[in-house]
Amino acid sequence: MREGRSSIDRLLRPRSVAVVGASAEPFSLGANVMANFAGFGFSGALHPVSRRFDAVEGHDCVAAISDLPDGIDMAALVVPAKAVRQSVADCAARGIAGAVVFASGFAELGKDGISEQKAIADIAHEAGMALLGPNCLGFTNFVAGVPMTFERVQPMQLGGPGVAVVAQSGAMTGNIREALRSRGLDIAYAISTGNEAALGVEDIMSALVDDEAVGSFSVFVEQLRDPAAFLAVSRRAWHLGKPVVLMHPGRSQRSREAAQSHTGAMVGDHAVMETFVRAAGVTLVDSFDELFDTTLLRHLYPEARIDGLGIVTNSGAVRGFCLDFCEEIRLDLPLLADATTRELTGILPDFATIDNPLDITAMGMSKPSLFGDTCRAMLEDDSVDALLLAAMGGAPRQVMAKWESLKPVMSTTAAPVAIAFLGDELPMPPEFLAEVQAARVPFFRSPERAMRAFANIARLDFQPDLPAGMPAGSAGETRQLAEHEGKALLAEAGFDVPAGALARDVGHAKEIADRIGYPVALKVQAAAIAHKSDMGGVKLKLADAAALERAWREIEDALAARAAGVTIDGMLVEAMAPPFQLELVVSALRDPEWGVVVVVGLGGVLTELMADIRMFPAGIPLVRIEAELKRLKGAALLDGYRGGETLDIAAVADVLDRLGRRLLDDADITEIEINPLVVYPRGQGVRILDALVSRRT
Repeated sequence: MREGRSSIDRLLRPRSVAVVGASAEPFSLGANVMANFAGFGFSGALHPVSRRFDAVEGHDCVAAISDLPDGIDMAALVVPAKAVRQSVADCAARGIAGAVVFASGFAELGKDGISEQKAIADIAHEAGMALLGPNCLGFTNFVAGVPMTFERVQPMQLGGPGVAVVAQSGAMTGNIREALRSRGLDIAYAISTGNEAALGVEDIMSALVDDEAVGSFSVFVEQLRDPAAFLAVSRRAWHLGKPVVLMHPGRSQRSREAAQSHTGAMVGDHAVMETFVRAAGVTLVDSFDELFDTTLLRHLYPEARIDGLGIVTNSGAVRGFCLDFCEEIRLDLPLLADATTRELTGILPDFATIDNPLDITAMGMSKPSLFGDTCRAMLEDDSVDALLLAAMGGAPRQVMAKWESLKPVMSTTAAPVAIAFLGDELPMPPEFLAEVQAARVPFFRSPERAMRAFANIARLDFQPDLPAGMPAGSAGETRQLAEHEGKALLAEAGFDVPAGALARDVGHAKEIADRIGYPVALKVQAAAIAHKSDMGGVKLKLADAAALERAWREIEDALAARAAGVTIDGMLVEAMAPPFQLELVVSALRDPEWGVVVVVGLGGVLTELMADIRMFPAGIPLVRIEAELKRLKGAALLDGYRGGETLDIAAVADVLDRLGRRLLDDADITEIEINPLVVYPRGQGVRILDALVSRRT
């Protein structure tokens, strides 16, 4: 490989390029590619390949790939789908290091297209060729001036590290690139990966993450084909201080075949993905507006941490709206310190209410200095990590007066700041827009968009702690164990399970009950019966042998009516648990793509009512698990709600930790669910009342 450069490096940063299908026909794809190289003043060697034209854009053409010199860095294949396979093979024969395939008509068409796409990928892999596409828009390297795309693009001079835009969709690549450019951000790379026959988003990010010209990533994907690689490069980006902002559509969850109380059915593919990428330090967003806005803030303030936002406005209505909206998006508006209140009292008129959000009143119209003075005071408050000025802009002269007051504050602070001038599409003075971009102060026309972007940063995991080398799941048949088998497995792993044993007949059941002591519970045992209560297969608080025998017969009768033909293992006789204050449903799941995730939620009737769950990767520290428990909507129930006793959070965290590690240690276990896990006051632990375990067959 020439000069020791990797194929993907030569693809993205080529010194020599072949354009296969170059054209002088106006507006054709081949003409657009060649025109882009001319417009960028590409300094490397350009080799057009065309049977129709002798020269294009001043470069002599050769008739075939076989006529090219050996060892060209990359080739743009501007050819129809039916010609792609042979073109890739011809490029491999000439030792070309990389290729971009623009043509569509591959995996997106179904079985035949998938087969053809695999064929071109196999050729590329065998030749060690970096293949981008097919069905992609190509890429633009603005750093080195390489416009490898058929979309007409304009050069950009970078003033510092820029954003790397990476998307599977070509249209979204252009959409994100232009949106960020319009906000004054430099773009280092804009890369469309298309169908990802060989190179995926993860490979592209890995090739860019150490590039000094890249300051952040703005990423749009519909499927992450190599989750482990994406998590690895995202962690690398985090440690380099290069934020990754990700939009990943697809929130629709798996069909709910199990009951709502079954945590495995409460966790969808998207939710698992979100859990892992957030744990790797990625900022996940839900819409294009959020992608643009959050990329803007993350790029300008890569080290920012936001626990509390300060808001200054000149409208009581805006103040009230911000209070409601920030509560909705769970963005904290901290109370101001006494010193800040005193300073603001000295700045504002007597009739102003000193609070956060702060309404400076209509006095700002006659005294524009109030905007800068109040923002400066708010930023000096230790509880305010970021500041939003959300105000009516007014006439051009008023806009400029406000900006002159704000500029010395907002252009010098290290804290994240933003200006939102209301008025929708009302034009802003051009000089204002130019100055605010030059000062690198984020500007919005919607306070909602600004607040959502701040909230996305506030939700960041500032201690990404994803365990390295976590094994992912794999496909295969699984078998759900009966409760007694699952509890035996948990007991072997050191979990405290209730005293009891499996009874084959009623006489045996009485012997077990005599040994462990009454009252007891009696539960039918069969792997085919997951929800025993629904079948009439559970009897509780059996006080003596007579009650036990009666319960045994009642369960047999219920099974005959509701589960005829089901073979049972027997019935589990267990000691009844002491009275408890709270039920949780907890589980550890092995996702086939991402790995092991742990889930905890409120149990009993609250499971379906509140849908209150937290999810996190297995293997994170106990202190982080306790923090996740305290983020439950019903966390107050753990902390002694309304005078109740504080519950044993440490014991819950220990069970969650050990559940996750059990799956990490045993790749054959696909799921463990405990429902319910009952929780006692601090120091008194927890108890596993029911458990389901699934293993690979």
